[in-house]
Amino acid sequence: MKLFDVYPLYNINIVKGKGCKVWDENGTEYLDLYGGHAVISIGHAHPHYVEMISNQVANLGFYSNSVINKLQQQVAERLGKISGYEDYSLFLINSGAEANENALKLASFHNGRTKVVSFSKAFHGRTSLAVEATNNPSIIAPINNNGHVVYLPLNDVEAIKQELSRGDICAVIIEGIQGVGGIKIPTTEFMQELRKACTETGTILILDEIQSGYGRSGKFFAHQYADIKPDIITVAKGIGNGFPMAGVLISPMFKPVYGQLGTTFGGNHLACSAALAVMDVIEQENLVENAAKVGNYLLEELKKFPQIKEVRGRGLMIGLEFDEPIKELRSRLIYDEHVFTGASGTNVLRLLPPLCLSMEEADEFLARFKKVL
Repeated sequence: MKLFDVYPLYNINIVKGKGCKVWDENGTEYLDLYGGHAVISIGHAHPHYVEMISNQVANLGFYSNSVINKLQQQVAERLGKISGYEDYSLFLINSGAEANENALKLASFHNGRTKVVSFSKAFHGRTSLAVEATNNPSIIAPINNNGHVVYLPLNDVEAIKQELSRGDICAVIIEGIQGVGGIKIPTTEFMQELRKACTETGTILILDEIQSGYGRSGKFFAHQYADIKPDIITVAKGIGNGFPMAGVLISPMFKPVYGQLGTTFGGNHLACSAALAVMDVIEQENLVENAAKVGNYLLEELKKFPQIKEVRGRGLMIGLEFDEPIKELRSRLIYDEHVFTGASGTNVLRLLPPLCLSMEEADEFLARFKKVL
């Protein structure tokens, strides 16, 4: 059997990592400015993370959710405190797409509606909501849409007000910062007007913080820059620092019912141990503050490069837009300068380093990047 070939792969076999560095099978060191699509939040192979998972797997890896899992309760309590959402509830699952599907299900249960508003260039996992996120929409297109998903321009206040005024929209789902869509940031005015319009029309506001959450933006959640509170928040990626895990943070306005949601592996013992270790390190090493500090420095320094058309982002979620495709630029960064970066569409270089990126490592990246340009 061979792999189903849907990912273009670089001919590099990474076998080891530590902090913001990784090594291939030949011992070549690389600077990781991508962290596996924002998955690596506290750095590769953090000793506390390794210890927590090792101790857990030595005792129990998984058991059915039909028995009490105190680790799940600990994750919920800790996440509520660290995020500022102590009065919300938590449902644990395995992936970002699964988190968004459960969020939409809850929203529909709540108000009985079925239509959803998403935004141009949005990406909410490989689901019916993923559209226009790449230059090949035939690859990522609505599945079973049947007219139930409405796509609007980001930051168009009048368009969202007009759509919600009809009173038939179940939910609006929006990313704290668009990741796959090019590191586009919703404005504070737009987010505040969106929150107001959703409240007035009984529409559920879902914030997809799967890529932009967990401290990446310099706040725990990117939407907190706009000083709003959504009804549902979805998280994944950095929550487990590489261990598959996701969650749905749910407002007290929703009342749980037995059998309403379900999962087999969600919130398993290993995943919970990983999540607890991540929160320990985020707090102990002040990684949210570090993301803001180092991210702001990178943003200001990158704006000095005349070759870049536009620099966008917050914290350590940065997009660099060029006038031409960046495929060759990424390849030269990897093979010539040994730096991993990502892409967002054809012309945008995407930076999503671990939140522990130091100022020295930021300068190291800038120097290598300058050579390639």
